[in-house]
Amino acid sequence: MTPAQTTAATLLQTRPEGLYCPMGDFYIDPTRPVQRALITHGHADHARAGHGAVMATAQTLDIMAIRYGADFTQSRQPAAGPQQIGDVAVSFHPAGHILGSAQIAISHKSIGTAVVTGDYSRSPNPACAPFEPVPCDILVTEATFALPVFRHPDPGDEIARLLASVAAFPDRAHLIGTYALGKAQRLIMLLRAAGWDAPIYIHGALQKLCDYHVTQGIPLGDLRAATITRGQKRDFAGQIVLAPPSAFAATWAQRFPDPVICFASGWMQVRARARQRGVELPLVISDHVDWPDLTRTITELNPAETWVTHGREDAIIRWCALQGRTARPLRLLGYEEEET
Repeated sequence: MTPAQTTAATLLQTRPEGLYCPMGDFYIDPTRPVQRALITHGHADHARAGHGAVMATAQTLDIMAIRYGADFTQSRQPAAGPQQIGDVAVSFHPAGHILGSAQIAISHKSIGTAVVTGDYSRSPNPACAPFEPVPCDILVTEATFALPVFRHPDPGDEIARLLASVAAFPDRAHLIGTYALGKAQRLIMLLRAAGWDAPIYIHGALQKLCDYHVTQGIPLGDLRAATITRGQKRDFAGQIVLAPPSAFAATWAQRFPDPVICFASGWMQVRARARQRGVELPLVISDHVDWPDLTRTITELNPAETWVTHGREDAIIRWCALQGRTARPLRLLGYEEEET
């Protein structure tokens, strides 16, 4: 370990529970129950129940309560401005991923600043606050789509493809597989921006989180329950229905008239994945940075060290080496591949 790595390790370390800050005695997005956890956002592979104390944005705390119940932790603290925890200062900054998502900056006057991005996106997302670049000495970045092949198209163009399909097949329902938190609400906002003022039908698994977004000032328009009673099947012809991908494995999807199975995910750029899922209309819409935005972020922030986690590490580590940048993989365990 070099002297620079030794200094950095006093600020952040990897442990079986996850990323640990010894000078503040807390973990960031731990995969096992710990005494004190700082959480970047509400997706299940980052936000787990059972910690002694949790600090997160107020929206992430609300989302965790919706998903896990009010007693998901013994103590909760909303992040509001810089906080001193032990020997480090901690602050939360918008990540542009989903509602309430944040990067966590950890600073020590003699060591410098580390920023843990969690999941983040630099594409405009009307359902959450935009990504905020935070200067840092150590950047801990996700690498979900860290291959040069991943270059996400304009989401507006993908929505245009969807609406063209709806117009071309007015007798069929379009069923879109979408992650219940973040992606569903973003799709609704994109549809509204594209001029779709008709009702959007949602699976019951999306209802509570959509309702919460509305309370936070996110206008989702006319949402209706995607339930069919006898004799109503034809009422869904030409309609758009959002549901979690798991719903398509059941008979639920076949209740709709000749459904066009769609799926909204950055992984839909991989045709084999679309075929495996039986997707007729893949929509390449992601809430993560693609290769150009990942490399742009590293270049703009120009950290002394880049630590890579959550995904495909080798290519970005190699890119950093070719750019003369210090980088290393963290290989944290317990983080699932999100359908985003």
